[in-house]
Amino acid sequence: MRLPHIDTNRCTGCGWCVAACPPRVLSLQVQAWRKRSVLHAPEACTGCSLCERRCPFGVINMVKTSSAPTRDGSEDPGLGP
Repeated sequence: MRLPHIDTNRCTGCGWCVAACPPRVLSLQVQAWRKRSVLHAPEACTGCSLCERRCPFGVINMVKTSSAPTRDGSEDPGLGP
């Protein structure tokens, strides 16, 4: 499965990726007094990469994960690529 990896140091918090995400698994959160995009529900991500394509600053990259995330955000070691 591929999940978005967001370079939060470069994220401007514009929200374009949040708007482009069909399953709504991205959100804007305040971190260190700045808005930044965050993947808040990795278990619901479809891996469509619309967020990556929509980001005007190129701060999102789809990264292949070795195991599937569970509801609490941890990884289930029983599932592999």
